[in-house]
Amino acid sequence: MSLEDFLVAVAERTAAPGGGAGAAAGCAIGAALAEMAARYAGREEAVARAAEIRADALRLSDVDAEAYALVLAALQLPADDPRRGPRLRAASSAAAEPPLAIAEAAAEVAELARGLARDGRPHLRGDALAGADLAAGAARAAARLVEINLEGDAGDPRLARARGAVERAAG
Repeated sequence: MSLEDFLVAVAERTAAPGGGAGAAAGCAIGAALAEMAARYAGREEAVARAAEIRADALRLSDVDAEAYALVLAALQLPADDPRRGPRLRAASSAAAEPPLAIAEAAAEVAELARGLARDGRPHLRGDALAGADLAAGAARAAARLVEINLEGDAGDPRLARARGAVERAAG
């Protein structure tokens, strides 16, 4: 799918792709910029890791859509159906996993990209920092989705992990 096709799909009046896909795309673009900066710097380990995260972020976009489909299915149950509440809670809890993984991956990208901006090729500093900034935004967006999916469960440890990812991404 081209970038234009992806953006048109996000803009459609459909539930997916949505915020999770947007966060995953931001993470993937940040990883691609870090990957480029790492290539120019001759940092093959960083190239490989950025490429791995980029591919994983794109995969997580699909996983997020699949998980959120279960939330939508639970919401379609009648409000007085006794199965609705438990199904919605379970589906929302499961739907928190993909954006949490996106937030954590984006935090790693931001850290990697900031390191490349500092220690890599000076003429690619702006690209590396752009990658770090995109990844930091993706981490914030994904963490917000985790918070929304886990509303009403303030003790869930995934909330702290999501906040931690945002802090790491912010540097």
